[in-house]
Amino acid sequence: MDDIKLFGRWDFDVEVVDQGLQRYLNVSPVFVPHSGGRHSKKRFWKAQKVSIIERLINKVMRSSVGSKKFGGRYLRGGGATGKKSLATRIVEKTFSIIEEKTRSNPIQVLVDAIQNAAPREETTTIIYGGVHYHQAVDIAPMRRIDMALKNIVIAAYGNSFNKKITIEESLAEEIINAANNDPKSFAIKKKEETERIAQSAR
Repeated sequence: MDDIKLFGRWDFDVEVVDQGLQRYLNVSPVFVPHSGGRHSKKRFWKAQKVSIIERLINKVMRSSVGSKKFGGRYLRGGGATGKKSLATRIVEKTFSIIEEKTRSNPIQVLVDAIQNAAPREETTTIIYGGVHYHQAVDIAPMRRIDMALKNIVIAAYGNSFNKKITIEESLAEEIINAANNDPKSFAIKKKEETERIAQSAR
């Protein structure tokens, strides 16, 4: 299995430091991250059977932000929605840019970005005596990963929308910033905001 490399270029010799995410960050070696949706009807198979690279590709297949605002603007556009081959090429080009800029294994950089951008606490609404209250709750590991990937991809689409920077360059920049715990990263900002709101609701 050691000779299996992602897209024939990058090895899977990566380290997951966050013990809460170790079981849910699947970094098993694959040539091409495409499971064909075989996991979709089995609970938790997304975490156990689907490579973290494919989960990133699936997040790239989105229609930008949709109805929510990013930086005060509504973002529209087809993006790579439903086009897995296009999303795969975007991620492959992104990894090439990451390797060129950091001189590191881009899979390790992505794993570090997810670990840094995954919030540990959020709020939920409880009703007590007919009044709604916000209550801080811990976040499940699989949701932590999903939230980190979503925020990374939303930032990439938002920063490349109607600008000269390409989606590959924008996604690479966001992943690198998140991996470095840089406050310029949108995903890091969202994580800190989520945890700050949860802390005030304890």
